[in-house]
Amino acid sequence: MVAQSEDEGVEAAAFPADLSDPAGVPALVDAIRDRFGQIDVVEYGPIGSDQTFTPAVQLDAATLERLSGLLLLTPVEAFRAVLPEMTERGDGALLMTTGYSAVQPMAHLSGPGPVTAASRHYLYSLNAELAGTLAIAAMITGSEGAAAADPELTRTFPAVDPAELAEHYWNMYTKRDRVEQVMGL
Repeated sequence: MVAQSEDEGVEAAAFPADLSDPAGVPALVDAIRDRFGQIDVVEYGPIGSDQTFTPAVQLDAATLERLSGLLLLTPVEAFRAVLPEMTERGDGALLMTTGYSAVQPMAHLSGPGPVTAASRHYLYSLNAELAGTLAIAAMITGSEGAAAADPELTRTFPAVDPAELAEHYWNMYTKRDRVEQVMGL
């Protein structure tokens, strides 16, 4: 992705990190600041093929605990790491991509949903300062999650192009006229 961005004339760098471990956030944020200086926008959307859905009747505490670091605790730490500088200068944006199950509980689509619903609640609480969330009710074309998804699921869910998601994020950042945007419905 870095090479592709650079081919398109966008300055880019990669910062590998284990996002399931919130304790690593300070070092990650420091590395980004060292490379780019001021952080203007944080977009957090780590959904991959390893976040599978579970029927609610089969959901257990171990699954929620495993997902909590990646989908709740790390974004809270990442946003906390940049909030002081953003609020001091009166500008910045916090954006988070979640699945639609964070917005609307759905049968057989639990697992990440309860944890991302907690993240969504946190973002709504932060909204007066800087935050926004993009909930996606679709498979993202070309994504790791779409490639690994059950073919039956991909036939019943709409698809959305990543460029379209980027446009929605850009509009949320520049217009600042809503807390949340739902894609795919």
